[in-house]
Amino acid sequence: MSQPGNSIQEQMFQPEIITFGESMALMMPENTKGIEYSSQFQSLFGGAESNVAIGVSRLGRRVGWFGRLGKDPFGRMILKKIRGEGVEVSRAELTAEAPTGLMLREVVSGKTSVYYYRKGSAASLMRPEHLDEAYIKQAKYLHVTGITMALSQSARETVKEAVRLAKKHGVRVCFDPNLRLKLWTIEEARGELLEMAKEADFFLPGLDELKLLYQTENFDEITAKLRELPGVSIVKGGDEVTYIVEKTSLTEVPYFKAERVVDTVGAGDGFCAGFFVGLLKDYGLPEAVRLGNLIGCMVVQTEGDWEGIPTWEQVEAYLNNEKHVER
Repeated sequence: MSQPGNSIQEQMFQPEIITFGESMALMMPENTKGIEYSSQFQSLFGGAESNVAIGVSRLGRRVGWFGRLGKDPFGRMILKKIRGEGVEVSRAELTAEAPTGLMLREVVSGKTSVYYYRKGSAASLMRPEHLDEAYIKQAKYLHVTGITMALSQSARETVKEAVRLAKKHGVRVCFDPNLRLKLWTIEEARGELLEMAKEADFFLPGLDELKLLYQTENFDEITAKLRELPGVSIVKGGDEVTYIVEKTSLTEVPYFKAERVVDTVGAGDGFCAGFFVGLLKDYGLPEAVRLGNLIGCMVVQTEGDWEGIPTWEQVEAYLNNEKHVER
């Protein structure tokens, strides 16, 4: 997906981790009355993969994101903002074929509801021929999610081809199933997601997702299934811990305690960003997961999909327990 007019600097920027998928415009009421009764809305954007990319960039590492967006005001806004966060976007494309996807979100009585308008979106028209093999080849990691696989058959084939190209060139594959039952049924998703898990060097599911995918509530049965996979599984959403499941070991990494939970949306993407940066810094797995846990903790204390992801300086200040100076 090559976009004309990109600067030489962008073309020379060599991402350490690459990800791709759908980023959508996001509209939210300015108040807590809900969509039906609101007249003023915030215009934002979100997408699991671009959230991760922004997080990696804020934490000081080189990252690239690509996808298809409509050649419309929403698409232009999203591309500008992702680029403005320091993410390399030279392979992203604005297309007149279809519009940018849209989601509406409301929080009423403490419960979050999301409404998608993404069927037939520009991202759903992604095809394997849109991939740039040379771009994927130079990265250390490729991160993909099950959301992209759920968009359409052609998007699913694009994910599979990207993974094939990555493995061909020794690029390590990270896969977050990101199960979205508003996009496909569990029966449709199960086979596709579990097959992709077999291709991953790092499989990043939530515990609730695994219960649905493996059709069991039994934790020992779930870990036994994970040990059959060739890669390492990092299981989010445990009881106060994140689990690292390897062939012969199970490691628990405790959460950081959030002072106040404001918005849980984007916590998993923040975790992934922190974990990937830990890998890029050559941390051991427990330390990389610990960093992921910290970023997730910081994200839930701020409203928004990606807005609360910290910079590396903020992470260091948190770990060093530095006091914030207001003036």
